[in-house]
Amino acid sequence: MNGKKSFRASAAIAGIITLAAASGCSSANSSGGDVLNVGQISDSVAFFPLYVAEEQGFFDEEGVTLGERPRLGTGAKLAAALTSGSIDVGAGVITDAFNLAENNSDAMITGSLVTEYYVDVIAGDGFEGPGSDAPLEDRIRALEGKKIGITGPGSGTEALLIYLFNQVGLDAKKDATLVNLGAVSSSAIGAMSSGQVDALAFFQPAGQMAEAEGVGEIYISPQRGDVPNMTGSLHGVLFSTGDLIEAKGEQVDAFNAGIDRALEFIADNPDESAELLTSYLEGTDPAAVKALEQILPQEMAASTAVERSAFDTAVEFHNESGLIGDRPDYSEVVWDSVRD
Repeated sequence: MNGKKSFRASAAIAGIITLAAASGCSSANSSGGDVLNVGQISDSVAFFPLYVAEEQGFFDEEGVTLGERPRLGTGAKLAAALTSGSIDVGAGVITDAFNLAENNSDAMITGSLVTEYYVDVIAGDGFEGPGSDAPLEDRIRALEGKKIGITGPGSGTEALLIYLFNQVGLDAKKDATLVNLGAVSSSAIGAMSSGQVDALAFFQPAGQMAEAEGVGEIYISPQRGDVPNMTGSLHGVLFSTGDLIEAKGEQVDAFNAGIDRALEFIADNPDESAELLTSYLEGTDPAAVKALEQILPQEMAASTAVERSAFDTAVEFHNESGLIGDRPDYSEVVWDSVRD
């Protein structure tokens, strides 16, 4: 279809430009050599296993040579980089993978990272509305008419707001003002504390940082069970395309083996994991890091294997909120190496 071709062309250009800006060089040739190029949205908690695997030498031990790992800011830019071949694997959220799949039938989820929806709605100090212990519907309605910061359009942060507003018959894009703030948590918190936005829908650790700094509170949190229908939803994922997997399947398998070891390390070594988390979130208030330490075991995947139940919960969330049209088929979208 012409629409698909135009999407791929524009995505390729966007991916090349973005990666050039992020790494200070032209995009890598992902089909050449033994280097596996991995891009990620940000340094949110979902991508902590990648950091652990690097620091503990798991990738090296599994024989994986990683190229630059750019932080691309949004899922749309991550998908563009994959489409252009500038990266081989994207670390993002399942919303990004579904969005790519709607435009590229070759899209493939290659691993799990987080099996809880780790975006929170964070209310600023001046937010007018019922408390965080009020019924969920009341808290959602309190967001009507507010300026709410998100990372960007088509993101998991926007997705949560769309879903929540739909639950009470509202339209997040019409009944609130969504402000694109990028993926840097400290900048987003600054925008909220200065009054540029009233609230945030943002990835962890933004909520923990806001509470530690005394400038806001976690108002709605799927991870802590505030939105029962979202419990156990696959959220943080690795994804790629069939062509890239065909070219570098062995390296992606080895990469996943490194991630599996990191996930096991996080689960079995809380004290050492806490030290690594402090390093990963360098400059973050210790109280925020401590809060994250408590919830990491509840939300990290047991392995990169994609459990069908977690996948199905994610599909329901995206379908009910109108974020996707056709329901993605597990056997078609999930790489056979990581199916349960």
